[in-house]
Amino acid sequence: MEQWEHPIDTGVVPDDGSAFDVIVVGGGPGGSAAAAYNALNGCRVLLLEKEVWPRDKPCGDAVGGKSLSHVEELGVLPMVESTPHYVVDSIVFGSPNGSEVRVMLPKESYEAKGLLSGYALPRVQFDYMLFKRATEMVLEAGGSVIQGFSVNDVAVEVEDGEQRIVGVSGKTGGARSEEPEISFSAPLTVGAGGYNCPVSRKITEIHEEPHRDDEHFCGGYREYWENVEGLGGSEGPIEIHFIDEVLPGYFWLFPVKEGVINVGCGMLISEQRKQKKKGKKSSLKQIQRWVIEEHPVFKKRFANATLVPNSQKGWQLPFGSPRKDAPSYQPRRAAMAGAMAVGDAASLVDPFSGEGIGNALLTAKMSSRHFDKELHSDGFPEDAAVAYMEEMWGELGKELTNSKRLQGMMKWKLISNFFIKKASRKEEIGKMMSEMIASKDAQEKLFSKWFLFKTIMLP
Repeated sequence: MEQWEHPIDTGVVPDDGSAFDVIVVGGGPGGSAAAAYNALNGCRVLLLEKEVWPRDKPCGDAVGGKSLSHVEELGVLPMVESTPHYVVDSIVFGSPNGSEVRVMLPKESYEAKGLLSGYALPRVQFDYMLFKRATEMVLEAGGSVIQGFSVNDVAVEVEDGEQRIVGVSGKTGGARSEEPEISFSAPLTVGAGGYNCPVSRKITEIHEEPHRDDEHFCGGYREYWENVEGLGGSEGPIEIHFIDEVLPGYFWLFPVKEGVINVGCGMLISEQRKQKKKGKKSSLKQIQRWVIEEHPVFKKRFANATLVPNSQKGWQLPFGSPRKDAPSYQPRRAAMAGAMAVGDAASLVDPFSGEGIGNALLTAKMSSRHFDKELHSDGFPEDAAVAYMEEMWGELGKELTNSKRLQGMMKWKLISNFFIKKASRKEEIGKMMSEMIASKDAQEKLFSKWFLFKTIMLP
């Protein structure tokens, strides 16, 4: 049995009515990091996770340099590096007409920022290590951790006309458990429960703003395969392919350890519905099966490959792309008096790459900077919530906006064919794409009309 397949001992369940400094709802990367960072600040934290470890989480499994800097800071990196993982040194982009370009990750740019270039490993493994470390840190700081806890209600109080989130209630053993419901309170509740997080839903509900927008929600589907041709070893590229049958989404191949590949596809839910109306395949599972079995290139690569049993899973990703005429804050309201949402719960998945762990860990740390257990002992105030949302978009807005533009460009077959073919022949474009991965300033260049003309159109 591997180390991430063992149960995690999280101690006793605290008494009904117990009070904490911070409650964190969700034990994935964002929730585990939020719990750990707030515990480092001396807060008494309650970390709640609805599943029981070991547990899987469908994902592309890529962990970029932004994530690894936080993983290292929290003392988890040695655990990651002691287990099987894949070192990502480049990204292969493929176009509908079969052109490909391999973009090397800019090691110098990453090292200058104190970052590692990137790893890939299964979430069942990665999340386990983060949650285990967070559990240790929370318990050492006098807090509590509960697995198998289903949040049924987010408590709200009204004082001087202002609504404030003050805690949560729920059950151990799942929502239908016969266990009695128990409640906990705290000046701050952090929502880290993914795309349908009860805390982030309560925040938007109270402010009468939309929580879900299918123009900014993506469906994802993942399988694990062994012995896919063209990928192997413990270091090398990951692949992203913009092929006819998946456009306006993309098909990916991400090795996660020697011989095992995360194979998946993603598409905006609004685009899936358009495909269905046109009579085209809209089920991601069906689309992926066609690519693997019928596509002239990929059917050869999968000819001797084997599907890992029971690895087929779908999920949803809330993108951080900017909203047109947003009711208040971009990409959507993610905080209020008494609460902050982080990561997927705040709709922060990158709309081009689909990567969300880095932004989850970044905002988890940010939450600990905006909450002061002494200053906010009577409740996390609205002005602090606004400051959090403004810093979050100030830090991530440019990057997410550029990714939205890239997403829009690459869904058009003629553009992706032309750009990738040109990049495969012109070294300067490859270097530009490489730097874009690490630099917001380099991303801005892509949308300069003169730069595009000079770089792409001129010989």
